[in-house]
Amino acid sequence: MTKSADQKRLMKSAARLYAVQALYQMELSGQTVDQVRIEFLDHRFGEQFEDYEMVEGHTGLFTSTIEDAVNNQALIDQMTDRGLVAKWPISRIDPTLRALFRAAGAELTQTTTPPKVVISEYVGVAAAFFPDGKESKFVNAVLDHMAREARPEAF
Repeated sequence: MTKSADQKRLMKSAARLYAVQALYQMELSGQTVDQVRIEFLDHRFGEQFEDYEMVEGHTGLFTSTIEDAVNNQALIDQMTDRGLVAKWPISRIDPTLRALFRAAGAELTQTTTPPKVVISEYVGVAAAFFPDGKESKFVNAVLDHMAREARPEAF
């Protein structure tokens, strides 16, 4: 059975959310990218928790995002620092936002996904973690700066 375009889009959105969670978990626990990848693929994608079924994520996007984020973290963090206002270094922001910027930065620097899609997707991820809305606006502004730096030809 082939998946519809909507199913594929949902799987990619889920993979992005899982990538942020995985990068956050790695930072707090000290686990390696391989340990976290295996845990997520084996125990989170499509699993049932109490009355909630976890969405199946796009495994390729998830894996490449976390690996690219780890392998290019210094570059991505420097881009993020330049996108932050008032000399607020990435080390001082919320660890969830750090993970989000690293995942988005991996896609902006290592894939051909259009920057507008990356920004929109990760603003949606921010809204899932921070439903009051102000972080989503902040994420949008920083990611816009990062995208213009990573792919100026797209603007």
